[in-house]
Amino acid sequence: MVTAAYLEVRRLRKSFAGLVATNDVSLSINRGEFMAVIGPNGAGKTTLFNLITQFIKPDHGTVIFNGENLIGMTPEETYRRGIGRTFQLTQIFRTLTVYQNLSTGIFAAHGKTFNLHAPANVLLRDKVLELAGEVGLSEQIEKEAGSLSYGDQKRLEVGIALGNKPQLLFLDEPTGGLAPDECLRIMELVRRLSQERNMTTVFIEHDMTTVFGFAQRIIVLNFGTIIADGKAEEIRRNEEVQRLYLGETSR
Repeated sequence: MVTAAYLEVRRLRKSFAGLVATNDVSLSINRGEFMAVIGPNGAGKTTLFNLITQFIKPDHGTVIFNGENLIGMTPEETYRRGIGRTFQLTQIFRTLTVYQNLSTGIFAAHGKTFNLHAPANVLLRDKVLELAGEVGLSEQIEKEAGSLSYGDQKRLEVGIALGNKPQLLFLDEPTGGLAPDECLRIMELVRRLSQERNMTTVFIEHDMTTVFGFAQRIIVLNFGTIIADGKAEEIRRNEEVQRLYLGETSR
């Protein structure tokens, strides 16, 4: 159920060598939303995610999460406050097993150093196995991550991001590079987990079929500025969005 906003972005601005990536962006994210951020390449989508999660610092602006300003924190500090994140390029430890990869996410949430032989690894084993089951990787728990199919690597990355039991999850192109049937399975997985965990989820996506099939709310960025923000049907009818995506809806 959507209640009061608990993440507020206010006048968030970032430029690189004079090129404005986010232009005083302001938005609110409410509890329980399952929403998409869309826009052409270079619109500022990933930069916005990086600014919110503190992977880069803004020129100015604030990011308020649960009443606390995140600006100036490290990404690890935002992670421990309940914000999860995946990236455009799959970020996994390819030479470690699925079990070890999932362990890193859980260990990081507890502020511990990863050590296969530490007593904490035994204590957290049940949590790792439960997480593997949630993302559909139980039967591959001892496989090296690099040997997994690309779709399963995407599942693994989602699992790592869930290690801190996030309240808010940002997914940067979770279906990028996947075939249509695998795109559907990944998005159904993420939606199910979001519902089961009462987790708010925000994802970047280029495929409009996926966007309109899953997002309850859509934010459209262009040249670092929000040009539309609303429910899927409102965005579908928006003339400016239609012009922006003319010829791109099949991507």
